[in-house]
Amino acid sequence: MINRPSWAEKTTVLQDYYDDEWGFEEHDDQKLFEILCMQSYQIGLSRQTVLNKRDGFRHYFCEYRIDKVANMGDAHVKLMLINPEVIRNRMKLEATINNAKIILEMRENGLTFNNYMWGFVEFQPCKLKVSADERLPSQTRLSAKIAKQMHKDGFKLVGPVTIYSFMLAAGMIDARL
Repeated sequence: MINRPSWAEKTTVLQDYYDDEWGFEEHDDQKLFEILCMQSYQIGLSRQTVLNKRDGFRHYFCEYRIDKVANMGDAHVKLMLINPEVIRNRMKLEATINNAKIILEMRENGLTFNNYMWGFVEFQPCKLKVSADERLPSQTRLSAKIAKQMHKDGFKLVGPVTIYSFMLAAGMIDARL
């Protein structure tokens, strides 16, 4: 039996997400990119809503292949804006493409997205002791610092709350029960 926080007990989709993905260390650039995108899609929405649209996003964003997403343009965004399989928010869709371009530029300069993100925590997950009913903070000083740097580097929709959610989801902060 897996011990889960209360948010992960609400539906089987959330249970599966917690059991199989959330909070496990991730170091693959493509998967980290997907996690970043999923966290930015969640702005103003529930995790459940975003997970319900995940297959649509994976299809339209070519499984989050960074090189493919970086080469998408306005025509692709317009197509997605009329499709109910994804969250039809122009700003979120354009941020996905923009962020892929930034990651691709990093790669061309010899820096992986993994090394960029994990470098903020010196390549070691921060341990956070929590109980099942404990509510995590929405952001930290570190997530604010990372968000500020990411904005400076050209990323979009990467505020301190989104980055803290990313850090938790990608295992940079170990908050698993």
